Amino acid sequence: MYSILDLYQEPHDPKRPVVGVDERPKQLIGEKKKPIPMKPGSPERVDYEYVRNGSGNIFVAVDPKGGKRDTKVTDRRTKKDFARYIKHLVDGVFLDAEIIRLVVDNLNTHNESAFYETFKKEEAERILSKIEFHYTPIHGSWLNVAEIEISAMDAECTDRRIEDKETLIDELLAWTVRRNKDGKKID
Repeated sequence: MYSILDLYQEPHDPKRPVVGVDERPKQLIGEKKKPIPMKPGSPERVDYEYVRNGSGNIFVAVDPKGGKRDTKVTDRRTKKDFARYIKHLVDGVFLDAEIIRLVVDNLNTHNESAFYETFKKEEAERILSKIEFHYTPIHGSWLNVAEIEISAMDAECTDRRIEDKETLIDELLAWTVRRNKDGKKID
């Protein structure tokens, strides 16, 4: 626990950012009956019945002191999905970083084997050379700053019925761009 807290106390270093990564499942839910729009003196009315349109997974990465975050929607939450997402962070989002200090929980997909199972050995080693894993203690995933960002994401964007994957991607992109533009940080 203290090693994670010590990481968060370090000054921000864009060459060695501390980045919390986590994921959140999201049910895709449509309306069975058309909602009645709001009008003066009357709120919108939504029926309790819904249509389940499957589910997706939202990866969230946040550099709490740099005010930078990234989100990505995937169909699943497998080792390969995790490895591809981290490659996306290394090769795109944090391209200028020498090393990314990843704070992750102890989920069975969050380890080096994910990269060797997804990429050729040389590519896996290239990506892993840019990553330093920092694991939250068991039953201590709340120490991951990505949990705070997910809470903000839910409150501001995803804590409602979203009918399909395309809408989810569009809504998350708009939310992520706004949060990054505003430079939202986590203290």
